[in-house]
Amino acid sequence: MESSSDTPSVHIDVVSDVVCPWCYIGKRRLEEAIALTPGINVNINWRAYFLNSWIPREGIDRQTYLETKFGSVERYAVIAERITSAAAMEGLVYSPGKISRQPNTLDCHRLILWSRSATDPGRMKQRLMELYFAEGADLSDAKVLIQAAVDCGMDGDLVRRLLASDADVDRVEGDANSAKEAGIDGVPCFIFGSSVIVTGAQSPEYLASAIERTAGRQTKMRA
Repeated sequence: MESSSDTPSVHIDVVSDVVCPWCYIGKRRLEEAIALTPGINVNINWRAYFLNSWIPREGIDRQTYLETKFGSVERYAVIAERITSAAAMEGLVYSPGKISRQPNTLDCHRLILWSRSATDPGRMKQRLMELYFAEGADLSDAKVLIQAAVDCGMDGDLVRRLLASDADVDRVEGDANSAKEAGIDGVPCFIFGSSVIVTGAQSPEYLASAIERTAGRQTKMRA
């Protein structure tokens, strides 16, 4: 939709990680919230966050990760049941049993950044999340990332060259670090118009209310 002087517009910074299940769910709920506010133009900036910054670039075995972070595979299984149910309610598939590798997500965030000039970054982010949560793909595997890029309309050869380089590593790390330095320690985190902050995968109605409040505030400021 083309913006105009008469149409409210809201910028949303979404701080999240592609291996965060609540970010997966929160993205869908934000999309539903936008559908609930058709009279407002929304612009989304997907910002990087490292849920597990300690994981090496090549990733680690999923079982080792679960034991390290949650104490045991069994303990996480209890948590996963609730997440799987919440995802299903949003029409999403979460199959934790398919995941065998826990990736470092630096390259995923680089890919999302590069997609800005070639496709919709939201589409790129969604594809990476689906690969990980629904298909159990290894997001530390360059071949997986290149195919995901191609699936979203990007140039596979260009992405291959970029992934093999250090292009934008500092930029993505700086973005992720700035979020933590700003006090963001839980994701997803939605920042509406640089003023209204909502943390967690809140309901579509709650997120829609935040969009409307931000649009109303900006309209008053322009009056």
